[in-house]
Amino acid sequence: MREFMAVAKALGDINRVRALLFLRGGKLCLCQVIEMLGLAPSTVSKHMAILQQAGLVVARKEGRWIHYRLAGAGASPCVREAVRWVRKSLAKDLQVVADAKRLGKVCRIPKEDLCACYKD
Repeated sequence: MREFMAVAKALGDINRVRALLFLRGGKLCLCQVIEMLGLAPSTVSKHMAILQQAGLVVARKEGRWIHYRLAGAGASPCVREAVRWVRKSLAKDLQVVADAKRLGKVCRIPKEDLCACYKD
């Protein structure tokens, strides 16, 4: 029950669902997620922490960057089914389609340039 509630909480915010769907194509740097959501870095970090606590995403520090990816085959059945459900349910949503197009542009910006915008 606890895992289900954590997943439900994580999926209860549009920005977290959008961030989860950004990761469909692979790992992203936190700065890329910040750029996509257009929110304060601290807000995006909190959203990503909630997704990570629910087991929906995995974080890995690489040098000065934190990369996130969707939980893989090792995730619990509850998490795998939730990700599958979100992806299927929102595949044709206008916001999700627009985000996918914009994400391609954001991913072409060198991380060094993008992340420099978000230094403390």
